Amino acid sequence: MNVKEIAKLKVKYMEQEIIIKKVTGHEDYLAFVKFPFILYKNNPFWVPPIINEEVETIDHKINPVYQNSSAQFFLAYKKEKIVGRIAAIVNWIEIEELKKNKVRFGWYDVIDDIAVSKLLLEQVVCFGKEHKLDHIEGPVGFSNLDKAGLLIKGFDEPSTMITIYNYPYYATHLKELGFSLLAQWVEYEIKITNFEDSPEKVKRFSSVIMERFNLKVLDFKNKKEIIPYIDQMFNLLDETYNKLQTFVPIQNYQIEHYKKRYFKYVHKDFVKCVVDKNNRLIAFTITMPSFTRALQKINGKLTFFNIYNLLKAIWFNNRASFYLIGVHPDYQNKGITAIIFNEIQKTFNKHNITIVETNPELKENTAIQKLWKNYENRQHKRRATFTKNI
Repeated sequence: MNVKEIAKLKVKYMEQEIIIKKVTGHEDYLAFVKFPFILYKNNPFWVPPIINEEVETIDHKINPVYQNSSAQFFLAYKKEKIVGRIAAIVNWIEIEELKKNKVRFGWYDVIDDIAVSKLLLEQVVCFGKEHKLDHIEGPVGFSNLDKAGLLIKGFDEPSTMITIYNYPYYATHLKELGFSLLAQWVEYEIKITNFEDSPEKVKRFSSVIMERFNLKVLDFKNKKEIIPYIDQMFNLLDETYNKLQTFVPIQNYQIEHYKKRYFKYVHKDFVKCVVDKNNRLIAFTITMPSFTRALQKINGKLTFFNIYNLLKAIWFNNRASFYLIGVHPDYQNKGITAIIFNEIQKTFNKHNITIVETNPELKENTAIQKLWKNYENRQHKRRATFTKNI
């Protein structure tokens, strides 16, 4: 952007009287969380979060992530109406241990006005400069366990409970403001057939790998049986992804926080663990029936009746989503994902699931993407993070 264009934007700011306000109290937190409900009202592809859970995520007094993070939240107003929001985040583990001197931006939502985007992002830049950081990156959350990646393809596809939805103009704003693409993710929609009709190649390969490495799959009788493996799952996530560009080590307090937040949505049949002969966890996946329609229906409010709608989505659904998958480094690129998908397909058939969506996979994670080629699939979404030196 040249000097003349910047000058025009400054005049435009004055004409529009855009006011930036720091989020300071509970009323502000609620306004911050509820803004997307206005921005995406009647949008059939956006999935509303649970309002109280979203407030708890950003509230300094509730989320333990602030033990190793700093954050400031901002709202943009025009004519006394909210027209944008953004979070400025510093993850101190990332900076002190991984030596990545970046300020993160997340919870980025805005009307189609680049002036508003520019003012909001300037607040993040200032926050980064205050902490002597050298570049800005987003949209991301506090850690790998939060939503990340601006949607750049698939705007007419329903979102999921753990992914960001945004309008196409978001990326246009960022590019015009000098941001460039950084990490990219892809997502797939996979058609599920009867197990008997599933690819023989996958079934045969799964059997060979199980026998070769003396592995077994755990089938849980109830949710309590899953609990002893949860910490191992998170440790395995660290081991699985510690070489990827987006990696930040998961802390114990984060594990406890996410157990509390998401375990209630887990169904025992949709969790598969693979262990070795010593009962050591070497791979796992957590999938869930799709909560997209249920969350759209309850629109952020967790009443008694709305809890019923969420429970109904677990039992009566033809769609599912992959949420987490981890494979120990010693077993990566050895066909373990074939075992996982082969076993979870039995669950999908049992629960009449005919479509499953993958979680966002880094574009360079070609090993898992090769597995999807054995099934009827559609690469239907793409997302990215953006960066800029400050």
